Amino acid sequence: MISGSIVALVTPMHSDGSIDWQALSRLIDWHVEQGTDGIVAVGTTGESATLAMDEHKMVIKACVDQVAGRMKVIAGTGANSTAEAIELTEVAREVGADACLLVTPYYNKPTQEGLYQHYMAIANAVAIPQILYNVPGRTACDMLNATTIRLAEHPNIIAIKDATGDMARGKELIDAVGGKLDVLSGDDATAAELMLLGGKGNISVTANIAPAAMKAVCVAAMAGDRAATELADAPLRILHERLFVESNPIPVKWAMFAMGLMEDGIRLPLTPLSDTAQPQVTEALKQTGLLD
Repeated sequence: MISGSIVALVTPMHSDGSIDWQALSRLIDWHVEQGTDGIVAVGTTGESATLAMDEHKMVIKACVDQVAGRMKVIAGTGANSTAEAIELTEVAREVGADACLLVTPYYNKPTQEGLYQHYMAIANAVAIPQILYNVPGRTACDMLNATTIRLAEHPNIIAIKDATGDMARGKELIDAVGGKLDVLSGDDATAAELMLLGGKGNISVTANIAPAAMKAVCVAAMAGDRAATELADAPLRILHERLFVESNPIPVKWAMFAMGLMEDGIRLPLTPLSDTAQPQVTEALKQTGLLD
């Protein structure tokens, strides 16, 4: 089962934009030490949109090799081409990933039937656990609950990352697919509440810089302890907000640079955090004790 605190891991880069493989290894070891339950390699936060196909495959393999069974590895293998998504998902299976995360096809705006057929084609083609990913704010493609419920019947589809931030909709989905499909949050600001409603974990941006604290939120929320959950989540709320002052992963990569976790590399068309936004992120890091 894929559950708990899962980090949507950044892809660390040198200042020239090349992948920093040593920093990637260090980050993975740090997350193991901090108690993170799993990583997503090359998802949105990992800049999947700007990595070449060969790089994408290499990062997935590097993560699997470095983790070495110490936590779950979920490979981001979604694409707006079904054939490309199948190719990436097969590579993830071959190198030993535990599961794949498949974002709804962005830009080409398929119908609900198109979404159903897209995911069914991947699930039928590759024998690996698969996690659906609905983030309409980024993709301009919203997979309705009715479509997810249909897909929950496929044995290779095990979960959905729900990044809608809509608690009523999330609760409706949890109630409808319980026992067939796990619902994971993909929205740090509402993750605690979704887990209290029955969600099985959180795929988190905040966990990149506060992994142990994010793990504590997940443990409390999945145990149904509202008081403990709110106490654990309250200090992180400024991070949940400020890490999205500009498009993800711009703020979190800058925060990690400021904390000395990696260099400041990011790839165009994304740019480093603006001078006007840097004080907001710095304040959040100081308030949460991540910077002096």
